[in-house]
Amino acid sequence: MNMRTLPLSREKIRAEVQALGPWFHNLDLAGVKTAPDHFLGDYPAVKWRRFEQSLPADLTGKSVLDIGCNAGFYSIEMKRRGAARVLGIDSDPDYLAQARFAAEVCEANIELRQMSVYQVGEIGETFDVVLFMGVLYHLRHPLLALDLIHAHVARDLLVFQSMQRGSADVMETAENYDFWQTDPFDRPDYPRLHFVEKRYAGDPTNWWIPNRAAAEAMLRSAGFTIVDHPEDEVYLCRRAGAPSPDPLPNTVPEAL
Repeated sequence: MNMRTLPLSREKIRAEVQALGPWFHNLDLAGVKTAPDHFLGDYPAVKWRRFEQSLPADLTGKSVLDIGCNAGFYSIEMKRRGAARVLGIDSDPDYLAQARFAAEVCEANIELRQMSVYQVGEIGETFDVVLFMGVLYHLRHPLLALDLIHAHVARDLLVFQSMQRGSADVMETAENYDFWQTDPFDRPDYPRLHFVEKRYAGDPTNWWIPNRAAAEAMLRSAGFTIVDHPEDEVYLCRRAGAPSPDPLPNTVPEAL
């Protein structure tokens, strides 16, 4: 006879949370908060509440890929909306260990794999919903990542979020500029990426931080149509036609 596993006690959950820490996602695991002193508050729930109404409430039968899943907050939310399959990927094994434990406590059937966004072509399938939240600015090659998502895993909806710095205004750029016309580049609302050579917020993995114009331009350049902007940093996009000419090389360097 199969014996049902008894729920973990709050004491055991608290002990495991401490052992797996520190946590970036503040999850509520049966009453135990994983990052109660988060510098952003109740993160990412506080951000999720600002755009959750823009996503389908019923994901029954849908597949979801969560790129850079961290401790699994968004993956778990997708399962709560009835997604048939949720795959979370992250390059950090510590985050994946947290996600496995969180999914166990929440009784969420989530598949987890250790891989980077540059490896999404190895998954070999497309997904109805792709989450790409809080990853872009951690990448040395951000536009390549968006190109790979478009080419290999995005079937329909892309949910994108990136930290932004600089102007929140967006200029309407011309189709082309003369070589000697340099003044658009001096405007704060021109699409621009701010390069972090050393550290930002004490994090050595913060590389390229876009302003709003750059975030939107990069999404369009990678072949996505922005259909909603429900939160300052969040965009809902539909996969459109592939960029032309094809921006991807035949192979991605193994160093990535």
